[in-house]
Amino acid sequence: LATNIQVYFCDPKSPWQRGSNENTNRLLRQYFPKGTDISIYSQRELNHVAKELNQRPRKTLDFETPADRFIKCVAMTS
Repeated sequence: LATNIQVYFCDPKSPWQRGSNENTNRLLRQYFPKGTDISIYSQRELNHVAKELNQRPRKTLDFETPADRFIKCVAMTS
C-alpha cells in the first residue's frame, strides 16, 4: 500500500533516537521484567496489558490515550 509517508530508521545502539519505543519498553517492564519469557502468558493476559497501556493518557498525545487518538485518526480517513 503506497502511503507517501516518510520513514525514519534509527541508528543502531542509539536509544535517544527512539523515544516512544524506549518509553513503551519502560512501561512494559512494569508488567514483564527484562528477560521475561512472555510465552508463559496467555493471549488473554497479554491483551489485558495492551488494553491498560492503550488506555493510559500520554503527554506526547496532549494527554489523550493512544486508543482515543487512533479512533480519531481512523475517523478522519473514513
